[in-house]
Amino acid sequence: MEEKKYLKWYNKVGYGSGDIAGNVVYALLSAFVMIYLTDTVGLNAGIVGTLIAVSKLFDGISDIFFGSLIDKTHSKMGKARPWMLYGYFGCAICLIAIFCIPADMGEFAQYAWFFIAYTLLNAGFYTANNIAYSALTALITKNNNERVQMGSIRFMFAFGTSMLIQSVTVGLVAALGGGAAAWRMTAIIYAIVGVISNTLSVMSVRELSPEELAEEEKPEGKAPAEEKYSLVDAFGLLIHNKYYLMICGAYILMQIYSATLNMGIYYMTYVLKNANLLGVFSWAINIPMIAGLLFTPFLVAKFGGMYRLNLMGYTLGTLGRLGVVAAGYLGSVPLMLACTALAAIGMSPLQGDMNALIATCSEYTYLTTGKRVDGTMYSCTSLGTKLGGGIGTAAAGWLLALSGYVAGAPNQPTSCMNMLHLMYLWLPFLFNLLITLILMRLNVEKAVQELHG
Repeated sequence: MEEKKYLKWYNKVGYGSGDIAGNVVYALLSAFVMIYLTDTVGLNAGIVGTLIAVSKLFDGISDIFFGSLIDKTHSKMGKARPWMLYGYFGCAICLIAIFCIPADMGEFAQYAWFFIAYTLLNAGFYTANNIAYSALTALITKNNNERVQMGSIRFMFAFGTSMLIQSVTVGLVAALGGGAAAWRMTAIIYAIVGVISNTLSVMSVRELSPEELAEEEKPEGKAPAEEKYSLVDAFGLLIHNKYYLMICGAYILMQIYSATLNMGIYYMTYVLKNANLLGVFSWAINIPMIAGLLFTPFLVAKFGGMYRLNLMGYTLGTLGRLGVVAAGYLGSVPLMLACTALAAIGMSPLQGDMNALIATCSEYTYLTTGKRVDGTMYSCTSLGTKLGGGIGTAAAGWLLALSGYVAGAPNQPTSCMNMLHLMYLWLPFLFNLLITLILMRLNVEKAVQELHG
């Protein structure tokens, strides 16, 4: 029997365009905030890394908190759309604030300014917006094929935005005159783009009513979920779902992986001696990724699900990153680019079907407990993005400081050069290997099928 369809093509595209907004924030911060703070503001990379790590302590709590609030929200716009819409205005303000650190402030005050703005952005506004955006996957359709399509379209916008920001930001800052004022104007431009795309995305879809969501989903022998449970109860539902924990772990590693690659601005500048190569490598990552996402819905159908496809894809992605390691030590940029593209193709299916995978994980919780926690379940996407990206960026700051990095110096010490090889070549390979090991056990589709009988 064919699944009921809930969405038109323009709903899927409109939804996907919302990741322009998310990646305006994420790509700019993960790729450029460290070099802005060290080389423009003049702050210490190690201290910045520590502040980012401390900021992450607030994130885990806020993710579960906002996820639970979304589950309990009832409005004319639905559960998630109000949080997605209004949360982004705070994101835009905080993003601009991070790149507006006053030069005449004392050093301590500059660190405090960054920490407050960064924490408000990540633990507050970005959390509300991103969890709500991800939760919409389960709230606007019950068709799993549509969820996979939405995920693929979403991440096409995400990787396209990331590629564009990494390609043009260095040139845009230079064109605006360089220095702090140029970074400030760049952040303002990106924030405006984010507000517009986020608003259009919110308005392009509608959430299903609770009655529509409950149709044909009542688990055997269980009463309909009344959503009367505390934050502690919601947290308990998550940690007792082993598939949630695996997805959360994989998502965090994926974002640490991305953060280490985004720190490639240092590798390009000091090892390859050309900062503009960051944009070239971004194309080598994102064009194959987008191409892979185009075929992900078809491949999921062909493979009869997501499990085998994701596992095979990440095995290829891990081998591709091993090729980048070898090419890096051979000093062959063309071979590095080719292996980078191969890895990206292999990694694309998991990016495309991740939201559908989480929706299946949420269904597993509903079938085993009778409680619907879609918003709380999607906290893993926000938690993974912020915690993984934050850990990756913080670790980069610590490693740079440990290696003896000299901000702005044309020639770095040998210890720093060796560290840049570790950061850009070896760490991404190791993270991909760990994700592949997790995917070997992440067969939540089979578990749900068994529960349905």
